[in-house]
Amino acid sequence: MKNNEEIIFWLKKNLDDERFLHSLGVADCAKELAIKYNLDPEKAYLAGLLHDCAKCQKNEDLKKILEEKMHCDMEELLNPKTYHSPAGAYFAKEIFKVEDEEILNAIYCHTVGKEQMTTFEKIIFLADKIEPNTRNKDWRNKILEILEEENGLNKALLACYEYTIKSLVDRRLKICLTTIRIYNELLDNINA
Repeated sequence: MKNNEEIIFWLKKNLDDERFLHSLGVADCAKELAIKYNLDPEKAYLAGLLHDCAKCQKNEDLKKILEEKMHCDMEELLNPKTYHSPAGAYFAKEIFKVEDEEILNAIYCHTVGKEQMTTFEKIIFLADKIEPNTRNKDWRNKILEILEEENGLNKALLACYEYTIKSLVDRRLKICLTTIRIYNELLDNINA
């Protein structure tokens, strides 16, 4: 497996400046969240670093990877903005030689999510939404406050899904059924 310095060098060459800065922020935020939730901080840092490694590739190239190498279902191909997540897991394994399934799964689902996400997957998903380098500071502070509440991780995720669903509706974009199922699952979990 490539070390963090080699990965950072590759990311600097293959991502635009804002995406590179975002990736560094997600790595740091994921590490902080891992410490908060008693998970491996170095593993979270690596997942955060790699989460968007495929983001600046052409959508048609990513779609080809998803169809030929990943065998994704059609629901995962509804929105080209999400192609980079499963393709990123493929890149992490093929280019960076990451074998840890927990890291690969977290990269795979960091954009849409999945039902019954593990705590590790949840913190990578959340770190992507609240990292301090490129994300809205007020939003970040709101989510950090929610994290301090009882069942805060699930409540923070629910807030992210509420925001995403509203945004998709406002822009008249398709909403994959997985997003709706995750939203309902989180709502059930919080209301239980």
